[in-house]
Amino acid sequence: MAGVSLPLRSGVHLLEKPTFKPYRLPSGGWGSALSVGNILRREGVLASVPVALTRHNKVDGYQCNSCAWVKPASPLPFEFCENGVKAVAWELTAHRCTPDFFAKHTVTELLDWDDYHLEQPGRLTHPLRYDAASDKYVPVSWGHAVEEIARELRAVEDRKKGTVFYSSGRLSNEGSYLYGLLARLYGNNNLPDSSNMCHETTSVALPASIGQGIGTVALDDFGKADCLLFFGQNPGSNAPRMLHPLQEASQRGVPIITYNPLRERGLERFLNPQSPVEMLTRKATRISSQYHQVKAGGDLAALAGICKAVLALHDASLAEGGGPVLDEAFIAEHTHGFDTFLAWLRVQDWDALERGSGLHRADMESTAKVYSVSKAVIAVYGMGLTQHQAGVETVQMLVNLLLMRGNMGRSGAGICPVRGHSNVQGQRTVGITEKPELFPLDRLGAQFGFEPPREAGYNTVEACEAVLKDEVRAFIMLGGNFVRAIPDHGQMEPAWRRIRLTVNVITKLNRSALLPGEISYILPVLGRLEIDETKAGPQVLSMEDTSACVHGNRGLRKPASPHLISEIRLICELARAVLEPNPRVRWDEYMQDYAEIRKEIGETLPDSFWDYERRMWEPGGFQRDMPVKRREWCTDTGRANFVTPNALDEDADMPAIGHDVLRLMTLRSNDQFNTTVYGYDDRFRGINNTRKVVLMNRSDIDRLGLKVGQAVTLKTVAHDGIDRQLSGLLVVAYDIPIGCIGGYYPECNVLMPIWHYATGSKTPAAKMIPVTMHADSDRVLEPQLEYAAG
Repeated sequence: MAGVSLPLRSGVHLLEKPTFKPYRLPSGGWGSALSVGNILRREGVLASVPVALTRHNKVDGYQCNSCAWVKPASPLPFEFCENGVKAVAWELTAHRCTPDFFAKHTVTELLDWDDYHLEQPGRLTHPLRYDAASDKYVPVSWGHAVEEIARELRAVEDRKKGTVFYSSGRLSNEGSYLYGLLARLYGNNNLPDSSNMCHETTSVALPASIGQGIGTVALDDFGKADCLLFFGQNPGSNAPRMLHPLQEASQRGVPIITYNPLRERGLERFLNPQSPVEMLTRKATRISSQYHQVKAGGDLAALAGICKAVLALHDASLAEGGGPVLDEAFIAEHTHGFDTFLAWLRVQDWDALERGSGLHRADMESTAKVYSVSKAVIAVYGMGLTQHQAGVETVQMLVNLLLMRGNMGRSGAGICPVRGHSNVQGQRTVGITEKPELFPLDRLGAQFGFEPPREAGYNTVEACEAVLKDEVRAFIMLGGNFVRAIPDHGQMEPAWRRIRLTVNVITKLNRSALLPGEISYILPVLGRLEIDETKAGPQVLSMEDTSACVHGNRGLRKPASPHLISEIRLICELARAVLEPNPRVRWDEYMQDYAEIRKEIGETLPDSFWDYERRMWEPGGFQRDMPVKRREWCTDTGRANFVTPNALDEDADMPAIGHDVLRLMTLRSNDQFNTTVYGYDDRFRGINNTRKVVLMNRSDIDRLGLKVGQAVTLKTVAHDGIDRQLSGLLVVAYDIPIGCIGGYYPECNVLMPIWHYATGSKTPAAKMIPVTMHADSDRVLEPQLEYAAG
């Protein structure tokens, strides 16, 4: 089986020989079925997980613990995708990482293991404390762990700067609400989360443009749209269930126009693995009708070009005595700033737009032509837009395009940011935010009888900056793999070891836990699919999907270990040990009956969470209020705003200037989810048994005098005096724009400066890092790494 590894005595793991063979099949299909079978066998759950999958994304079941794509009101018989199965198998694995494992391995030894092999020992079973004398984690009782952590938190002198409460997108609404309450009762808004690293740009861009920080479309809008635009989003790997409505749209003849540097298989062809006819005939559906390979950092220029071309069509139609192409009535009644934007568009030079985008004028005009005759358009985007210095302006330019023809607030139209982790949007809804203005603190304070802190807290980048300055004394990580997910590993990892207290609340071992502070804990908790039983009986949770619909979640499997507790119980135990008693905050009741937490959420957020207990079990969940659907604009102007960008360069802080400078974008493989690596095969890109690759255009390989299969070093082009480099990457020829290269996240994060982020949102700008490339030697290590012809 591809991807099998052989453990060596040193703890280093040897993979089979890396190979590259272009993958010709569509997304889905038999390749997906084979991949699912492989992981079920590897995790020892070939018989048990298929039973669990019958409740996957079902009304009375559990919400997928992978991506945040919509949980439909009328689910398919098998409402899961390849990546969803991998996530379930990963959580319900038969493997266990017990104290015996830690007795055999030092932290120093484990630091040499890669991400995959760190998680492969399985589910953690006991709370552990780092012992510096032996360089090992040793088991402790929950009581001891809570007592010492609470003592350290109480001892922090500057609570506003010295303590950070991080959470990942896997945390439920109930847990997120209590965690935010704990932080604010403690005295700060230091609540960075995984959204800061991906869609914080959305949360900044959309409120300024349309007055709400989330998308505007529901699942049924896809069935009513007559044109779909895709920018910087790869559903085949990141949200595969999304391919079903895309397939249906394509079969209806709906044009699907894609702008993305790489040709991603999920946006090219799809074969539905749940259709017996398609599986037998192997007849795939074409997804994209146009596919434009914009260069990394070129989306802003491309969007400006499309807008300019739409304007030209409008001018030409009026000059010929025809009707307007722009929705003039909508613009006049519902928007602000159009005249300024119009004047800016008219002076944009086509040569500059072509250089900035890496496309031809005809590419942008062809998109404008289709867009201008479509009556209901949905624009879908992902981190290809958000993770640039000008990410906020790029998202707002996409909004501008939709506003030009009134594609907001009507059926089958709107903007659709595709969120990553399954409750990353819900967390923000119920209070996980460093920005006090985003949560009703007056209401929260009155509800619980305290004065919430009003100072802005740390986002992810600011928390990292505080760690580098040794200002953070305690860092609580409720889920996730924070140190692995952030930029600038070479700077951050040594600084992390200087923190007084680090707490890793996780289900499997990861690298963050192997960078202990002076005092460090691993606290294993229940997974989403496990039965959470308290004295009041089995408990249920809730999450919000990418369309702002809130759903119930019911665990169905016995916990991986009797020594695990729930995240909610841990939060409540810590709160009781750290905070002064407050009769209005009923920690004892919350940890026994989660319905009491939902009552508190409903009191804090009554407009969206009324009748919470009943509505979360409705088919399709309940959708939070979205004023834009009614064409109500909660902006400073009371209208939707056309936002004019300052310039077209998406990454002006790190210009890719120089003949030998390349634009690196970080990528995820088909065999990973965020920092979780399920294996070494990126099937759609034809890469097997390795993640140490750099994808390059053949012209760049020849121009730089390199060879396919040669090992190279990437070095960041920055002027801060810090040497950032990554060695041992094998050159793979690939269909990628000239001057652009791709490498895997999180390995390539070492090349990204902490100060390279989106203006306004501070989302790390991982989609354009200027680098130079140098051969490690003349030897071609893997001549089987062939060229991807298609």
